[in-house]
Amino acid sequence: MKHITAIVLAAGKGSRMHSDVPKQFLDLCGKPLLFYSLEAFERSRVEDIILVTGENEIEYCKKDIIQKYHFHKVKAVVPGGTERYWSVKNGLQAAGGADYVLIHDAARPCLTQKIIEDSILTVLETAACTVGVPVKDTIKLVDNDGFGTETLPRNYLWQIQTPQSFCYKDIVEAYEIMERVQDKDITDDTMIMERYLKKKIKVILGDYYNIKITTKEDLLVAENFLKKIKKVVDMNVI
Repeated sequence: MKHITAIVLAAGKGSRMHSDVPKQFLDLCGKPLLFYSLEAFERSRVEDIILVTGENEIEYCKKDIIQKYHFHKVKAVVPGGTERYWSVKNGLQAAGGADYVLIHDAARPCLTQKIIEDSILTVLETAACTVGVPVKDTIKLVDNDGFGTETLPRNYLWQIQTPQSFCYKDIVEAYEIMERVQDKDITDDTMIMERYLKKKIKVILGDYYNIKITTKEDLLVAENFLKKIKKVVDMNVI
């Protein structure tokens, strides 16, 4: 039986939200935004959860989220780093003993059980995968002067989401290499695997509901999506 750990990243400042409260703690349908990612993994078949948050928010998370909502699978709450990839590294260190890890941004609260289960099944088979969705719009390369230089073929373009899932020893090795070369040009974990271990990443279908909360308008969209997701879950239970 493989040990599967979820790493939930909630250490960002959310500067584009223009709020004094970090976006992962903003109210969404009566609960902190972070609640929804933790709840999704709590209900899934992952064995445990590592929560990565701001050093000043650790006690708040323990008392007002984990204890309050009875998240029994959270085995550690660790401080994040100055950049996302350092937060992941801290989470990986706390996940020792895992065979596979699912790395998820808490800013994506509309995570479903299907996405989690599909990620687990795929990473067990391929050792590295991410969820994503085909882009709907035409994508154009634009130069520094604002002129379009190329229109990219849309049928090959996907918008990448989280969770991103990996064999634990592979992603740890990739991070160790990245730290040695002090690479700063990293936007997600699949890039690290591709760049340093030369591994192909399987991209599987996520969900257009699985949006990342970046602006206040996104909160309104997510509220709508969560209501629809809950309605579908309730119908399946019945």
